[in-house]
Amino acid sequence: MKAAVIYEHGGPGSIQYKTDYPDPAPAAGEALLRVRACTLNYHDIFTRRGMPGIKVPMPAIMGLDFAGEIAALGAGVSGWKIGERAMIDPVDRVGAGGLVGEVRPGGLAELCAVPVHHLVRLPAEVSFEDAACLPVAYGTAIRMMYTIGQIQPKDRILVLGASGGVGTAAVLLSKLAGAEVIACASSAAKLERLGKIGADHVIDYTKEDFVKWVYGKYGKPHRRKFEGGVDVVVNFTGGDTWVPSLRAVHRRGKVLTCGATAGFDPKEDLRYVWSFEIQVLGSNSFMPEDLTALLDLIRQGKLKPIIDKELPLSEVNEAFRLIEEREVFGKVVLKP
Repeated sequence: MKAAVIYEHGGPGSIQYKTDYPDPAPAAGEALLRVRACTLNYHDIFTRRGMPGIKVPMPAIMGLDFAGEIAALGAGVSGWKIGERAMIDPVDRVGAGGLVGEVRPGGLAELCAVPVHHLVRLPAEVSFEDAACLPVAYGTAIRMMYTIGQIQPKDRILVLGASGGVGTAAVLLSKLAGAEVIACASSAAKLERLGKIGADHVIDYTKEDFVKWVYGKYGKPHRRKFEGGVDVVVNFTGGDTWVPSLRAVHRRGKVLTCGATAGFDPKEDLRYVWSFEIQVLGSNSFMPEDLTALLDLIRQGKLKPIIDKELPLSEVNEAFRLIEEREVFGKVVLKP
């Protein structure tokens, strides 16, 4: 089969594209999925590089998010039939833990064998491409925004890193909830596209201080009054943006985080946290009900995942480059 394989952790260009990689066979309790679409996440870059404390068996096939059709079933499988369409929930909540696409082979291949508890049945109205966008980026976003953050209609929500997979999902979900969205990105082209998908205001953070923008638009937050600033800041970048995020919300405002792509140990300023009673809320990945909610939104025509590019699997290193150099708006789809 065709597969994108790493034999050791490495940097850009280190993934090998194979056309004669051995086909997997489903073990007992597993299904063999013929992959129709797989999307990348920044987590795949971390897996390629290597992460402290996580041992990835080599050779490894990455790709957490993918969808396809069942090509074969292992012994003892019931409730599924060959030909059924399915999306993968990469999180193992039944077995020994770990992720499909990390500690076991993932979707960057023509075929992938997975335990059936990873399968999520696809409604007919949901395409393979849209389904492959969902688990990590959209699942993370809906849990952060709805389940944990409990955003409200008319909330003013500032989204940092708004042009990536989680960021565009956060913008779409915020607008679906009736919020006013301020989206931050790093180029005029990305800002224009953010406006087209519903952002009410856009900020080029490379040219403009988003905190000053917020103060100019809504006023400076007052520690004795519940006014000024924004209601919510979505910050999964960390790094130098962390303290400015604390300064941008009003008293009892929320800072939502689900990652730290620009640095996990930023400078902190606890004065803002206690004096403005800021709610710093962490959100970790997603649960099955989050994925079900997303599929329902797509089925009802309320949500359409943002896909920037579709590439053949042979261009896997280029797809990783686009993610790593932040040239992507939304998601990149790879097809075997």
